[in-house]
Amino acid sequence: MQQHDILNLDDVKSLVNTFYGKVRADETLASIFNDRIGDRWPEHLEKMYRFWQTLLLDEHTYFGAPFPPHANLPVAHRHFEKWLELFHQTIDELFTGKKAEEAKWRGGKMAQMFEWKIEGFRKWETASKV
Repeated sequence: MQQHDILNLDDVKSLVNTFYGKVRADETLASIFNDRIGDRWPEHLEKMYRFWQTLLLDEHTYFGAPFPPHANLPVAHRHFEKWLELFHQTIDELFTGKKAEEAKWRGGKMAQMFEWKIEGFRKWETASKV
């Protein structure tokens, strides 16, 4: 299969499905995602389609706040590194082009922001208990 850029919703679905297939099989990430999502994977994937469709295709189908469901996840820096490694790996396997590079950039910024916010949230929780 010849690679092409991320051009439409089918491409977004391919990215999301392939990526989360890797996440669900990864020894570092699988338990965190499976414990949180449980049997709601179809619902989660639909939400991820809309999220990435909005970000990459400028088709506004996601209306939500992505951070709150992640605030209390039991994650550390190594989890974000693995998430980003798998995300970049998936994009590189499936796509090439401007949108593919944008997806990797956006994924990196998102991982960075979520890690920073989770760390801040934990500090705030600890300080508020004192």
